[in-house]
Amino acid sequence: MTARGLIIAAPRSGSGKTTITLGLQRALRRSGLTVRGLKCGPDYIDPAFHAAATGAPSANLDSHAMPPGLIGAIARRAMAEADLVVAEGSMGLFDAVPGPEGRTGAGADIAALTGWPVVLVVDVSGAAQSAAAVALGCTLYDRRIRVAGVILNKVASPRHERLVRQGMERIGLPVLGALPREASLILPERHLGLVQAGETADLEARLESLADAVSAAVDLEAVLGIAGPATAMAGLGATPPLPLPGRRIAIARDAAFSFVYPHVEAGWREAGADLLAFSPLADEAPPEACDACWLPGGYPELHAGRLAGATRFLAGLREFARSRPVHGECGGYMVLGRSLIDADGVSHAMAGLLSVETSFAKRKMNLGYRRAVLAADGPLGPEGAALTGHEFHYASVVTLGEDPPFAMVTDPHGSAPAPAGSRRGLVTGSFFHAIARAEAG
Repeated sequence: MTARGLIIAAPRSGSGKTTITLGLQRALRRSGLTVRGLKCGPDYIDPAFHAAATGAPSANLDSHAMPPGLIGAIARRAMAEADLVVAEGSMGLFDAVPGPEGRTGAGADIAALTGWPVVLVVDVSGAAQSAAAVALGCTLYDRRIRVAGVILNKVASPRHERLVRQGMERIGLPVLGALPREASLILPERHLGLVQAGETADLEARLESLADAVSAAVDLEAVLGIAGPATAMAGLGATPPLPLPGRRIAIARDAAFSFVYPHVEAGWREAGADLLAFSPLADEAPPEACDACWLPGGYPELHAGRLAGATRFLAGLREFARSRPVHGECGGYMVLGRSLIDADGVSHAMAGLLSVETSFAKRKMNLGYRRAVLAADGPLGPEGAALTGHEFHYASVVTLGEDPPFAMVTDPHGSAPAPAGSRRGLVTGSFFHAIARAEAG
């Protein structure tokens, strides 16, 4: 483990840390370094952008949903394959959910666990010297971590930059760069407020523009000088993320089924599994040679008509489920149900392997960490096993139907256990994205 690392964080969401992270990753890669990206927290969109920027896989580090051993294993894998790890924080640096110190989901937890220094991205629009007071608060708030420098974002003019720099000099925090207010540096947003890397037609051009802007405005040598070794992970043993659903896993992968946590797939492969991708949108059935089928999350509501007409896929999935386990997460769960109502209110028949009926016509955001206790034996473990994970969806359940629940679910804020998802025979599903086995307690 000789690679150095750092974490790009911010006092709040919307400060520009994602675009600056991507620009740094691409710029440092262009300088000849082997760069790996990592994402703090459960966000499943940003790692794909990191992979595009660096040309190498990215993954999540989540102090709430992952045991420390799993975080250590993911970080060590990244360091073993890179000269530099550029990790991206989540929301604000200290934003978190209730939990023991170090297990709250905050980016600061990952900085403390790895020992990597933090580079703070500060949106200075609407402020001058006062931006330094915010940055100073971040340096003092948590003594476990070290904020080693700051990148100023959305600088209005040379005069504005001078005033902000005066404040940073007063608190002794190095300014590593200053980016002007520039709309072209903003990545596009779309369905659910998210755009995925594979859906950004001009992604390479955007990444090159970001790298050009960052190279012109940021002292890359100073950033490299700040990066440090992972000093705080000694003794963290590896922890497998999730149980193995099968030795040969059929996994849906196309524009409708686009999301699996990278560490989950990596963990299955390390456990000896083969993952065989197939495309429901191309009307492909799960490969017959497989002994389990996984339908990931994604955007099936955007492709409901095509999925309803994918007769080979639906017939093959139903036949597969007669003898082998099938599990669907979020969008995959919706496709396993009886019907899916799209945003226009049109109902489309789905696989009918579960009795649930879902709708995207009436949008309601469901977001947050979950702890799921399995209600019966299944591909993710035996009855009573606990998993940590995350939900993010706008779809709602119109009719749950007669199927018993997949799991009993709670959140970190003290919610009472509530039934979630559905199961019937060898088929299971829920809106819950599994991240890791839950620790006892």
